[in-house]
Formats: sequence, C-alpha cells, structure tokens
Amino acid sequence: MTVTFSDLHTESGLKSLNEYLSGKSYISGDQISKDDIKVYGAVLVNPGGAFPNAGKWYDSVSSQLASSFPGKACGVRVGAAAAAPVAKETIGFCAVMLHVGDDYSVVSVIGLRAAGDDDDDDLDLFGDETEEDKKAAEEREKAKKQSAKKKESGKSSVLLDVKPWDDETDMAALEKAVRSIDMPGLLWGASKLAPVGYGIKKLQIMLTIVDDLVSVDSLIEEYLTVEPCNEYIQSCDIVAFNKI
Repeated sequence: MTVTFSDLHTESGLKSLNEYLSGKSYISGDQISKDDIKVYGAVLVNPGGAFPNAGKWYDSVSSQLASSFPGKACGVRVGAAAAAPVAKETIGFCAVMLHVGDDYSVVSVIGLRAAGDDDDDDLDLFGDETEEDKKAAEEREKAKKQSAKKKESGKSSVLLDVKPWDDETDMAALEKAVRSIDMPGLLWGASKLAPVGYGIKKLQIMLTIVDDLVSVDSLIEEYLTVEPCNEYIQSCDIVAFNKI
C-alpha cells in the first residue's frame, strides 16, 4: 500500500506523520529502512514534544544514523532564504544534515522539485519503480530459475552391452573405439569381456552421465553404431540404468 506524506515542513504535515506513527516504531516494519531515511530528510527539525510519536521516531532514526557516520564534523549549518520563483522544470538539491550534540553529518542528498509542481511535497514510498528496476528484477528472477534448474540436474549410472560382429573382431580395438567418444557430461567406467556363445565375447562397460547433457539413446545411435565405431560394433543394449 502506498503511503504519502505531504507538507512535512508544516504543522499539519507533522500532525499527519505523528498520527501515522501511533503504535509504530518506524515507517515500514520493525526496523529502520530507506522509507525512514526518505521521510527523515523531509522533516526539517525534530518535531519535539508537540508531536511525541514523530519526535520519538526522529530521535531513533537520528541515533541509528549517527553510528554510520563516526567521523568528526566541523559543524555545518544549512540556512534557507526567500528566493524568486523558478521554472517548474528546475531541479535543485539539498544536503540533509544530521545534528547530534554539537556535530553535524551529511545523511544524504535529496533532489528537490521546483516550486509550482503540483505534488512538490508528496513522498511516494512505494510507487516510484522505474523500467530499469523492473528489467533488473526480471533478470534476477530469470537467473534464479536457471540456477534452480541447474541444481535439479541429476546423474545416472548406465551399464551397456557392446556386441561385436563376430569372433574375429579385435575386442581391444573395440573398447578403445568406445572410450574414444568424449563429450561433456560423459564419464566411462569399469569394463569386462563376457561370453556370448560360439566363441564370441561382448564388452560390458559402465558409464556415468549428466542427465541434462547426455542421452544414452543418442550416444548409441549417433556415435557407437556409426562410423568409425561400427567397424567393430554390431549393436549396443542398455542392461541397467539407475539414477544416482
């Protein structure tokens, strides 16, 4: 919900702030925030006893800001004098000073709209999001989703049967051809030769894959059973497939 404070340099504006702070420690939530700094910069002096809620809030913000500026200040005062009317589009700046004892520290620099702007003294705490802010928020959300997706990517352990053409196939060359296949997310493991029959042996080999990067079906169809591997390999079968 948007909260707007107007004319905080006047008694009516301070009265509105005082009523809003009834039962509250800060403008938004239970801790000091940028909302407090924004309103604090628009309150010219401590509201004092006439507005106890606003005064207590002002003292609290002053105390917390003072700890953020431990350096010794020389003592600077900002005065105001009557000025001639200026164009509506003119922009000025005001340094907000923090007064603690005899010391003064710069809290922030606030942009001032020129006299004649219809909502010159309105403070819109939540309604000033720019297109750049929206774009940055969307990019952060997109990056968060991509990061979550990466974390969800799992691994699998696979056992393959690799069968030769006949009993004259060089099984050492066959295994070398299999292990020569290298791609991101693929790791070859232990292997052994197992008898098939009629003097023919097959290669049983373990492999570990990253599921999002390697497809076992594609590995067989596009690498193991085509040139140059098909010189030694007749067919491949998936014996076991287990998620890690």
